[in-house]
Amino acid sequence: MNTTVKKEYFMNNIKKIGLTALAGSLVSLGSAGAGELSVSGAINTTLKFGVQKIENTTGRSIGTDRDVTFSGGGELDNGTTFSVSTTTNDDLGVSNSITTITTPSLGSFTLGASTGSASYAYDEEVPVAYEQVSDVATTAANIAGNFMDNNGVMYTPPAMEFMGAGIQAHLGYVLQASDDTVGDGAQPDYSETYGKGYEAGVTITYDALKVGVYGAERENKTPNASTGQQITDEFNGVWYATYSFGPVSIGYSESYLDGGVTANLENPTASKAERTAGGIFTGEQMSIAFNVNDNLSISYTSSDETYDSQDDAATATTNDDDVTETIDAIQIAYSMGGMSVKAYNMEVSNPDQDDNAADESITEIALGFAF
Repeated sequence: MNTTVKKEYFMNNIKKIGLTALAGSLVSLGSAGAGELSVSGAINTTLKFGVQKIENTTGRSIGTDRDVTFSGGGELDNGTTFSVSTTTNDDLGVSNSITTITTPSLGSFTLGASTGSASYAYDEEVPVAYEQVSDVATTAANIAGNFMDNNGVMYTPPAMEFMGAGIQAHLGYVLQASDDTVGDGAQPDYSETYGKGYEAGVTITYDALKVGVYGAERENKTPNASTGQQITDEFNGVWYATYSFGPVSIGYSESYLDGGVTANLENPTASKAERTAGGIFTGEQMSIAFNVNDNLSISYTSSDETYDSQDDAATATTNDDDVTETIDAIQIAYSMGGMSVKAYNMEVSNPDQDDNAADESITEIALGFAF
């Protein structure tokens, strides 16, 4: 049996097992008890200003962000619980909506968009006081697997314990991994570019140590213009480790993103976009966070993401075509009940893997209220 057949056989059996378990749990559903509905939200106002160091140009802006989340759920006679969570953004559009069914013995099934994907439990999982570094520049660590948030199904089996370590797995499947989220019972338009998507992740927790490994793949149906053959399927991967001792937390993460795109050699002095540039993006992040007290915390994060052109031909240029984008972030956060004041300064070198782009220094100050 060749590799392709083995893979298809394996993935088909995963889908059959998950759907059979879900169907079996639904068959035994009884009447539901009284449910509950709650509303929570957050309001943030931000002042952001940035400087391009070579041109010495400065930009300033004020932004607002208002999110409201509706959460509810209930329990059935057989012990199965269900919950729903929907978050709206400023214009009352839905930014996140999931439904979770948790059975007494088979684990849980999550259906929906955005955080219905396991990828949100593994992206940029290093401790920070305020924002991830992707707030100023797209990183492979942040977008790894986010094509799985298009109304897919995620299965979370019951947690296991082995020699004192807690183990939690996640498996996800989506019929069309186009990242085209729709709601209100609608289906996304047919995609001629992307097909099925798969994801799997596992976290291991032992005392104050936590390790996570995640991988996602989606079918790429776009034919190569010259050969007519399909481009390689896309693969994203992330792993991380965090450890806490007293008020200090440290973290390390590595990411890998191969968009499956074949293209001519990218110019080192041109911007590269993850997933569309021909090549591979690899990154690493390191951070340390310190809780000064119950209200005040600070953190430092260093991120390096390298674009590798993968041009190994004998005719390749003698110059080093790999370009690394570097981000250094210092952050601080202070909270008083439902009010918080947070800020960061991030220094960016070679933004978008362009070694001819001006370095940037970006500062943001935010005032937030939660209810």
